Amino acid sequence: MLSMTPPDKDPKKKYIDRDNMDLSVKPGDDFYTYANGNWLKKNPVPASKTSWGSFHELRDKSAQALKTLLEDAGKNTSKGRLQQMVGDYYASGMDSVTIEKLGYTPIKPEFTRIDAVKNLNGVLDEMAYQRTQGNGMLFGFGVSQDRRNVNKYLPQLGQGGTTLPDRDYYLKNDARSRQVRDAYRDHLTKMFVLVGETPQQAAQSAATVLRLETALAQAQMSRVEMRDPQKTYNKFTVSEFSKTTPNLNWSRILDQFGAKKQDTIMVSNPTFFRSVDSLLTATPVADWKTYMKWNILSDAAPYLSSPFVKQNFEFSKVLTGQKVQTPRWERVSGLVDRQLGELLGQLYVQMYFKPEAKERMIKLVDNLEASFKEHINGLDWMSTETRKRALAKLTSFKRKIGYPDKWETYEGVTINRNDFYGNLKSARKWAYNYNVTRLGQPVDRTRWGMTPPTINAYYNPVNNEIAFPAGILQFPFFDAEADDAINYGGIGAVIGHEMTHGFDDSGRQYDADGTLRDWWTKEDADNFKLRADKVAAQFFGYKVLDTLSVNGRLTLGENLADLGGLAIAYDAFKKTKQGQSKEQINGFTPDQRFFLSWAQIWRANVLPETQAQLILTDPHSPGRYRCNGPVSNIDAWYRAFNVQPGDKMYKAPEDRIRVW
Repeated sequence: MLSMTPPDKDPKKKYIDRDNMDLSVKPGDDFYTYANGNWLKKNPVPASKTSWGSFHELRDKSAQALKTLLEDAGKNTSKGRLQQMVGDYYASGMDSVTIEKLGYTPIKPEFTRIDAVKNLNGVLDEMAYQRTQGNGMLFGFGVSQDRRNVNKYLPQLGQGGTTLPDRDYYLKNDARSRQVRDAYRDHLTKMFVLVGETPQQAAQSAATVLRLETALAQAQMSRVEMRDPQKTYNKFTVSEFSKTTPNLNWSRILDQFGAKKQDTIMVSNPTFFRSVDSLLTATPVADWKTYMKWNILSDAAPYLSSPFVKQNFEFSKVLTGQKVQTPRWERVSGLVDRQLGELLGQLYVQMYFKPEAKERMIKLVDNLEASFKEHINGLDWMSTETRKRALAKLTSFKRKIGYPDKWETYEGVTINRNDFYGNLKSARKWAYNYNVTRLGQPVDRTRWGMTPPTINAYYNPVNNEIAFPAGILQFPFFDAEADDAINYGGIGAVIGHEMTHGFDDSGRQYDADGTLRDWWTKEDADNFKLRADKVAAQFFGYKVLDTLSVNGRLTLGENLADLGGLAIAYDAFKKTKQGQSKEQINGFTPDQRFFLSWAQIWRANVLPETQAQLILTDPHSPGRYRCNGPVSNIDAWYRAFNVQPGDKMYKAPEDRIRVW
């Protein structure tokens, strides 16, 4: 038996609380509301948030924990470098008196540099310099593994250069997009006034930035296109790529970036760079100087004096609907976590993460892998040849649980208790160098993509790895005292989700060692696509905010991972002692508790403005459909809640989609 824990030790602790449910709703009509209806009514979005649900409750709890750790470190900076770094950084961010006195003085040296630019070469040189300081602009640049030679790092170029959350905000002409553009123009104008421009000058500067960013947006691929790892794999020699962009000498630019003597470069969207090249000469140097100043100002605004912070928030209210600014302590603690996360993470793990949680997770991952193996072996649409390779990939998954085996030390970052913006710059410059200096080095697969307190998990295709930070290993995802139904319906389904990412429409294109390589027979690939297309169609059918639909293509990878993860977790659960029993807890059968556990991790209220933005930008479906979409395809859910023809979520057995 693959049992994790005995049933509830404390009968007073309700892992499934009827008070959170709306029992007036039939499970087969709307399972999400049945499981969460009363919780949703009782938990509106707080004024300082844009959404509120299970993830957000944990993030709030994590933020409070970080606040305690940072305040303690700030009082005990003599204990050592770790406490000094995180404690002084936090203290500098909380020193609002000093920050207010400085106004926008911290970025004046950057403006002075930009004012001295005389010609196009000067523009390009200044952009290169700013990038090495952590202020990237115009396009994306970084160093990461070559997807077809995963043991080598390559410099990589990506589209970028825009401020709004998605290119569609610049290009679409619906009422909401026009409203956002108008608000953005107003925001730009007010921000330029704050740095000393007259209202007339500021209006001209705003028009310049909007015009340039719109041109860049027109050259960008859509988010759906960017999900295609084949389409975004375009490798050039540096000299070859430079010929396509006469105004951009990439050998010189890479030298300036600190990526010297590189002969090969990866470009996700070559067309974008041809457009940038044309735009460089078609745009006056003065306009590029305005654009550069905006990039500096926009990046710095959240960390300057209150007029900048307030104006920045005024515009974010339009995008998200958030009513009240997030408290300073929460903003600063989040910044320290993002920039010095493996220092702060050590304190977090020492205080809040128990070793037995890691041990239980290892067992859970073992159990989920065994269940996934059975699923692959049971597929009736996959050939023996492809199945063998799929199993090899599954058993090659590398696991990261809780926190890194080797902590990053951030050597070279200087933290001064009296210089908040200087600390930000030091950490940004370090992060840039940390990335670029990987060139020529062996690939380091020990590095994490998230910090230990993070309430999330991920799959990395080029390393074929799954990772679960310490932060997510809490209820409602995981609780050492809970019965198996709760843990398998929560973190078990999340584990299955991340595993399934290795086999979703994008992840399946990478093989067992992380290489972007086609290991499928054509017939098997066609069979997969047929099933994936059905999942896309199902989610396209879900309406949000009356007029907006879920983008079934943008969300396809996550929807496939949810469906596969839940199905795999259920079968793993059925191997436990509780999974094979019919013993009820608080009036619910084991199977009912499993699916209710799944439902409650997705409960969330979201502001309409934020939801509209997420539909454009988020590869995840809204929580309601992450809950309801997968269960409507799983036979066991129908049995558990006696879902019958005529119920609104009912799908005939032959219409239920099974991919993995």
